[in-house]
Amino acid sequence: MPQVALTTDIGEGYGRWTLADDEALLDVVTAANIACGFHAGDPGIMRRTCELSVEKNIAIGAQVSYRDLHGFGRRFIAYTRQELTDDLLYQMGALEVFARLAGGRIDYIRAHGALYNAAATITEHAQAIVDATKEYNADLPLLAQVGTETWRLGREAGLNVVAEAFVDRAYTPEGLLVPRTEPDAMLSDPEQASARAVEMVTEGAITAIDGTRISIEAEAILVHCDTTSAVDIARATRKALEAAGVQVTRIG
Repeated sequence: MPQVALTTDIGEGYGRWTLADDEALLDVVTAANIACGFHAGDPGIMRRTCELSVEKNIAIGAQVSYRDLHGFGRRFIAYTRQELTDDLLYQMGALEVFARLAGGRIDYIRAHGALYNAAATITEHAQAIVDATKEYNADLPLLAQVGTETWRLGREAGLNVVAEAFVDRAYTPEGLLVPRTEPDAMLSDPEQASARAVEMVTEGAITAIDGTRISIEAEAILVHCDTTSAVDIARATRKALEAAGVQVTRIG
């Protein structure tokens, strides 16, 4: 039976502002990519999201990013390798406190936004993600797209790199994500998104934005919490996966 983890970016509010229906999403997914305060989230939100995740038996992922609260972590920042490594470790440590207080732990690591995309091709930033993961806990899974610098360097370092794919994002012919600034970069129709999720997991291939067929590996698939109809997409995806005989599992 094929298996896949269903994840969502979560805890991405700040103070009095909320971004998504976190509780509804946490009723559907099996893993929570929790914002660690540098692109979104604050101590109270981090604590509550960890508590909900433990209560619902959902894996806790440290979703680390550039230090870009104003830009939601979607702007590139020129770091040195050591500077970025230290910023990522700082975020992991912050989330760990709240995960422990909730009776859980950090189960895996993934990068967010511009850092995730930049590290696909920029070796220094990918190496910082790998360095921080190894220094924090080398036994933890690291989520990354297959074929990226993060994937290559993580595997070379002996990390447990988990192949990640995206339910609600369009892909280029090269297998990378279409930038959000370009037309049709996002999928918001639950039926279309869920059908593609099944295709990723069961066939190992999808159609890129130019119509070409590309191979894809998917051990964990992501629904962004700020995508239009995110809760409906998550529900439809889980239902479609289970109907196709796919076991939806945790990470870590």
